[in-house]
Amino acid sequence: MTQQFQTVAVLDFGSQYSQLIARRVRENNVHSEIVRHDVPAGELEASGVRGIILSGGPSSVYDEGAPRCDPGVFSLGVPVLGICYGMQLMALELGGAVEHSDHREYGRAELSVVEANSIFTGLHPTETVWMSHGDRVTKLPKGFTAIGETSNAPYAAACDASGRLFGLQFHPEVVHTPNGNTILRNFLFNVCGCTGDWTMGSFLDAEKAAIRERVGRDNVVLGLSGGVDSSVAAMLLHEAIGDQLTCIFVDTGLLRKNECEDVQARFARHFGIHLHVEDASDAFLDALAGIEDPEEKRRIIGAQFIRAFERACTHVGEAKYLAQGTLYPDRIESRSPRGGPSATIKTHHNVGGLPEDLGFELIEPLRDLFKDEVRKLGIELGLPDETVWRHPFPGPGLAVRIIGAVTRERIELLQEADWRFLDELTKAGLYRDVAQAFVVLLPVKSVGVMGDGRTYENVAAVRAVTTTDFMTADWAQLPYDLIARVSNRIINEVRGINRVVYDVSSKPPSTIEWE
Repeated sequence: MTQQFQTVAVLDFGSQYSQLIARRVRENNVHSEIVRHDVPAGELEASGVRGIILSGGPSSVYDEGAPRCDPGVFSLGVPVLGICYGMQLMALELGGAVEHSDHREYGRAELSVVEANSIFTGLHPTETVWMSHGDRVTKLPKGFTAIGETSNAPYAAACDASGRLFGLQFHPEVVHTPNGNTILRNFLFNVCGCTGDWTMGSFLDAEKAAIRERVGRDNVVLGLSGGVDSSVAAMLLHEAIGDQLTCIFVDTGLLRKNECEDVQARFARHFGIHLHVEDASDAFLDALAGIEDPEEKRRIIGAQFIRAFERACTHVGEAKYLAQGTLYPDRIESRSPRGGPSATIKTHHNVGGLPEDLGFELIEPLRDLFKDEVRKLGIELGLPDETVWRHPFPGPGLAVRIIGAVTRERIELLQEADWRFLDELTKAGLYRDVAQAFVVLLPVKSVGVMGDGRTYENVAAVRAVTTTDFMTADWAQLPYDLIARVSNRIINEVRGINRVVYDVSSKPPSTIEWE
């Protein structure tokens, strides 16, 4: 675990909110790490954690095989906060009792604060909280006192006599608990004694020093895509080791309009970073000829990218390290932290897709950061807003936004249509109000009339979504006049498209991308 900052460990019992807890802690300028639920107490003690949070989880503490923590966690002398399942486990391990509730409590509830306590400083006598449980604590362990109750949970909040062990039946980390952040702040600062030393400025200084120490005089290559993560990683490494870094930009021919030129202008000419552009567009398009299946497209593009990157490496000189913009959620989603009970959500391309014989040692300077922290770091590094707040772009590029076969003509159509949509969205001041926006080229044609003539041309679908975590998303309710302008510009200015439709599907059941 990271020891250069004051750290709070989040023991993961499989809750959908485990990442959210860690994010909320960091938003209070306290470093957090998600660790396996049964991490040895001695390991936590050796790492010098300032506090421990036990997450919620989908299990009942009485289920066969239900995840447990090392009981030694409660005798380390380190403050512990148990949330929902975490509270129930704490109660059970320390001699209390947990039973299945006759009435499952889910949603908003009114918490009555029955005893003033350091963790409730600044709260009202009655607070709205968010519940999600079917079990409840029916007997507190010896030495514990109830400090909060609801109509369905007489021990909705409890604390031991030492003032360092706390249990909350509700979820303070979700926005539906309006003053939940106050409770977390009280735990972090009043109970754990944290000072808030986790800032992007302090992280930047520490990471640059760590990179210099590890790299020494060796060289580093980085695959630069122009997206937020790789751009921030490039700037961080450039500040740390200067000319020892070379960025490789692979032009797949599947990128947004003017993407290659924009990256060269920003990173090579403005920031002075060594940049090698590998034009592999012909190879990608040749390999994709006639391919319609989206998974086959992804497989081909992945294989072609590795070949192009390897070719580029032969032109940039000897390098020992390969740098990537892998983020903390990428690592969590690719494999449960320390083998914990959270389900593996996906295999991230930066973690699971590299060949074993790559020949480089890996550097991942952003591996401990969440996306919002990466954006803050980008601002700290002086990257322009259009890079820091850029929407996600799929690894396979426009190939998965062209439904059906990929051809140079269809790529150019999509580039032009997509550019006009984003241009109008930006002019309307709404680019940052949506999480992702793009155009999809459909494998159908429709009849139209332009002037006095009949047309039979392509259909484009416009897609914009709002989301905070990309696990769920709503379609963006853009103003009608904006959608009308987008449609008019695409149809009138992009020869080959005569119809525009707006995608009003949410995730789930649909996905954000079409392929």
